[in-house]
Amino acid sequence: MEQADRDAARGFALGALGMVIFALTLPMTRMAVGDAAAPQLPPSFVTAGRGALAGILAAAYLLAVRARRPQGGQWRLLALSALGTVLGFPLFIALALRHVEAVHAAVVTGVIPLATAVAAALGLRHRAPPAFWLCATLGCALVVAYAFVAGGGRPVPADGLLALAVASAAVGYVAGAQLATRMPAEHVISWVLVLSLPLTLPAMAATWPSGLAQVGAAAWAGFAYVTLFSMWLGFFAWYRGLALGGVLRVSQVQLLQPFVALLAAVPLLGERAEPTTLVFALAVVAVVFFGRRLPARTATVAPDAAAPALTTPSLDP
Repeated sequence: MEQADRDAARGFALGALGMVIFALTLPMTRMAVGDAAAPQLPPSFVTAGRGALAGILAAAYLLAVRARRPQGGQWRLLALSALGTVLGFPLFIALALRHVEAVHAAVVTGVIPLATAVAAALGLRHRAPPAFWLCATLGCALVVAYAFVAGGGRPVPADGLLALAVASAAVGYVAGAQLATRMPAEHVISWVLVLSLPLTLPAMAATWPSGLAQVGAAAWAGFAYVTLFSMWLGFFAWYRGLALGGVLRVSQVQLLQPFVALLAAVPLLGERAEPTTLVFALAVVAVVFFGRRLPARTATVAPDAAAPALTTPSLDP
C-alpha cells in the first residue's frame, strides 16, 4: 500500500472517530440545557463555559508540550476557526435545542458534510463539476423540506438557528483543516481555544447561572461531555483526519452522524426516531454520498506569506 493510500485510510479512520464523538454533542447538549418545560443550564452559559473550561485545559496542554506559537497568517485562520467552532456552532445549537428535539436537530445538521465540502471548494479553491453543485442544492432542499414536514407544514424559528450552526461548523472546519497541514491537529484546536479565552472566560462569568442546586446530575454530565470531548478532544482526531485524507472526502464521513445521534438520543433522552425523520435522513445521506463520489480538482493556492504552501490530497477517485 502506498503512503498516500495509508494516509487516506488513517484519515477516514480518524474522521470516523471524530464523527462519533461529535454525534453525541446534540443529545448531550440537550441534556445540559434541558427543554422549555424543564430548563437546566442556560444555553449562553453552556456555550461560554464549554469553551472557557476547554480553553484552560488546552492552555495547560500547550505549556506542557512546549508548543510553538502560531506565526503570521496562521492567527487569522485560528480566529476564523474559533468563530465557527467555539462560538457560532455551540451557541446556535444550544439555543435551538431549547425548542426542538435532538433527533430533529440531527437531521437538519446532517447537511454539515455538504456545507463543509462547499466551504472547502470556495476557501481552498477546489474545482467542483456542476453535478456537485446540483447535489448541494438538492441536499439543502431536502433539509428544508424536512423542516417543513417536522414543523407541521411550516418552518420553526429553531431551524434558522440550526442553519447558522451548520454554516459556522463548515467554515470553522475548513479553517482548522488548513492549519492542520501546518501544525499538529491537537495544537490547532488548543490554540483556537486559547485564542477564544478573552471572550469565553468573561462570558462564562457573566452568564454564570443562579440556583445551581436545581441543576440535575444529567445536565452536568452533558456539560462535562461537550466541554472535554465535543470542544477539545474530538478535534484531535477530526482535524488530523481532514488533513490526512482531504477535506472534501473525509468531511463526508459525517453523513453517518445523524444516525449515530438518533441512536444515542433514544436511550439518553427517551426520544423516538419517527419514520419521517429516518426517511429524510436516508435521502440526505444518499445525496451526500453521491456528491462525495464526484471528481474534483484542487487548484493552486497562493502560499501564505508566513507559512508553507497548503497542500491537500488529490480528490480524483
